[in-house]
Amino acid sequence: MNNKLIMPTLDLACKLIEEQFPEYSHLQITDVEKQGHDNRTYRLGEHMLIRMPTAADYALKVPKEQELLPQLAKPLSVNIPAPIKMGNPSTDYPYPFSIYKWLPGKSINLLTLTDQDKEQLAFDLAKFLKELQAINDVEGPEPGQHNWWRGDHVTVYDKGAREQIAELAEIVDEENALAFWDRACATKWDKKPVWIHGDFAIGNILMDGGKLSAVIDFGGAAVGDPACDLVIAWTYLSGKAREVFISKMDMDTDTWLRARAWALWKATFELCQIADKNSSEAGLQKRIIDEVVE
Repeated sequence: MNNKLIMPTLDLACKLIEEQFPEYSHLQITDVEKQGHDNRTYRLGEHMLIRMPTAADYALKVPKEQELLPQLAKPLSVNIPAPIKMGNPSTDYPYPFSIYKWLPGKSINLLTLTDQDKEQLAFDLAKFLKELQAINDVEGPEPGQHNWWRGDHVTVYDKGAREQIAELAEIVDEENALAFWDRACATKWDKKPVWIHGDFAIGNILMDGGKLSAVIDFGGAAVGDPACDLVIAWTYLSGKAREVFISKMDMDTDTWLRARAWALWKATFELCQIADKNSSEAGLQKRIIDEVVE
């Protein structure tokens, strides 16, 4: 991947709007509460936002989202991003960018939910994924570079997973982790490929009034194996909420094995990046590893 980052500023967003969308130049442009890594987002007036990729690989998603999101939105009962305009590269900024409708709600990573809230959320998340997977009249891309191979077989990250587990051998059970990885990798999705979100994480899930209100950031969307979308069962949900999610998703045992393998790959990747292996941040990743491998 080309990960040379450009961090688009508020001033740059203002300049691009003035140059390319003068009809919006009278609107105030403001920062949002929490920025992401792949894109910089700025609010445009009360009802829109500007979403600007930070690297060339992330910019690959812009035209895909512009084309697919209006088609995917129709059968879904939860809001997803609604593209309004697509901006072009300029002398100041090398990538296409998007103007979207502003969706109400806060991402879950800014909220503290009760156990009861999480149980309701687990039900709503499963309902959303089932609706997404049921879409069969919209053609989508296969997994690939454009979405970090989400929806592909988990063995696409075999080399990385093994290296990460080996690097963490002093703090995780290397033998058990590798045995589990091998078991999961021996399974495969033997049904028709289905739509996946590709980055079904708490930063991309919005709640409003105590309810799931929107799922955002479909840059990882593709058609393939749904296992990668199920990792939230371990990365965020626990206890009864996890049970609700697993029950409502109603997937076969092998798909859950691959979902846990995706979670293992991601958690070992994150843990390798954390310098203080005794920090609470590291503790969260170690808990995920323990729970998916058991």
